[in-house]
Amino acid sequence: MHEIPVITVDGPSGAGKGTISHMLADTLGWHFLDSGALYRVTGQACLMEGVSWDDHPAVTEVARHLDVSFSAAEDGEILVACKGIDVSREIRTEEGGRGASTVAAIPSVREALLQRQREFRRAPGLVADGRDMGTVVFPDAPLKFFLTASAGERARRRHKQLIAKGESVSLPRLLEDIEERDARDSSRKVSPLVPAEDAIVIDSTTTPIPDVFQQVMQRVKEKGLN
Repeated sequence: MHEIPVITVDGPSGAGKGTISHMLADTLGWHFLDSGALYRVTGQACLMEGVSWDDHPAVTEVARHLDVSFSAAEDGEILVACKGIDVSREIRTEEGGRGASTVAAIPSVREALLQRQREFRRAPGLVADGRDMGTVVFPDAPLKFFLTASAGERARRRHKQLIAKGESVSLPRLLEDIEERDARDSSRKVSPLVPAEDAIVIDSTTTPIPDVFQQVMQRVKEKGLN
């Protein structure tokens, strides 16, 4: 087993894995990997370069030469740049999410980004947020979580977030997008969205984030990783 520990937090969009992962990394003082951002940036880079998401060879080339960098703003927000251009806002839109899910279904793109994700594993440890962190990217992680929630609840959470950002969105359309994304993510041939066999599954549909985090930290302490 690798000497640098990893805690993986997988699950569908809107289940709370990003928030929990940030809280966990901050509490432990570990590095943080938002793997979804890499796929979102790949999708955004394709838009910037005029590459269709359906052109698999071209998308793969974009992924192989992805010029992405992460930095932290003064308020702690993670900023993402593609070719030196801040794309933090663009990749968090619904279009950004569709792009990420679409390009992530391309096996050669996942292969191209696999090693880049593993390079985030640095001392003292890594919290990895994604969809296949515990099954594919870090299968030897000593602690794995899979967060889930009903599609309706995840749509409501996303709707609230986007409204707060001043975006005009339809709740029924968001629910439709989430259900389509779930189907695409869970049915793809490579790295489908499923819990690792040894993952701890937590349903956050009716559980507040602080309570979910308390459950997670209890498991972390039991593993002696804190």
